[in-house]
Amino acid sequence: MAEADSPDVPPAPVPETPAPVRVYRHRLPTRIWHWVNAVTLLVMLMSGLMIFNAHPRLYWGQYGANPDRAWFAIGATSDTGYVRFGETRIETTGVLGRWTNAGGEEKTWAFPGWATIPTSYDLAAGRRWHLFFAWVLSVGLTLYMVWSLFGGHIRRDLHVRRAEWSPRHIWHDIKDHARLRFPRGEAAARYNILQKLSYIGVIFGLLPLMIFTGLTMSPGMDAAWPWLLDLFGGRQSARSIHFIAAWLLVLFFLVHIMMVILAGPINEVRSMISGWFTLPPEREGEA
Repeated sequence: MAEADSPDVPPAPVPETPAPVRVYRHRLPTRIWHWVNAVTLLVMLMSGLMIFNAHPRLYWGQYGANPDRAWFAIGATSDTGYVRFGETRIETTGVLGRWTNAGGEEKTWAFPGWATIPTSYDLAAGRRWHLFFAWVLSVGLTLYMVWSLFGGHIRRDLHVRRAEWSPRHIWHDIKDHARLRFPRGEAAARYNILQKLSYIGVIFGLLPLMIFTGLTMSPGMDAAWPWLLDLFGGRQSARSIHFIAAWLLVLFFLVHIMMVILAGPINEVRSMISGWFTLPPEREGEA
């Protein structure tokens, strides 16, 4: 028996892929300040480690010298390198305190040459690098703060709304980050509560703290602004706070880089170069 001709059935429509949506996320002053700061803070960290190598010990109060008990120290014995926090001592031979350079020579500086500017011990050069870029940091931060205030960046992007202060809202964002569940769609174009608190803490907390504790260590500034010594509890306390704040900035940088990589490095870096950010598509069921 001949089979009956089956009626023509139109093919099922292929769902169209929505065109990617691009938004202007970062304005020019933000992008300039971001990249200038990236270079500035790297140079200041490496030159600061060279300065620290001259006396790798930290104290609290007004005074501190080799005979005094330091709360933190990096040092070396005849055959080991070590880091000491209070009474706790950790051996760090080959990394800190005692290490071998590329030429096979054993050195007993606190931080190795690859981590410092300059790479060979030179306190005067380290100070010149550090103080020059300290001016770049200070002037850049001041201009960025003024622009953020009068250009609406604080009101538009960094202002924490009342609903965002809710413990439930903050805990929800923490859980999403822990699960690597990043915002998508229009939500990806806005800073979440953790980003806002981090950026506010760095811009209006850590960076000014670095500048003012740095000024406190300057004898000339002590003469002009003696209240700085009272504010930070002495020159050695200011030096300790300066060191701690520097490593908190390093921690912020590492977390920031990790988040950029996990969220999509090409899109994130491109947006900080051109300003334009491609919104990740909504997850199914969330549109």
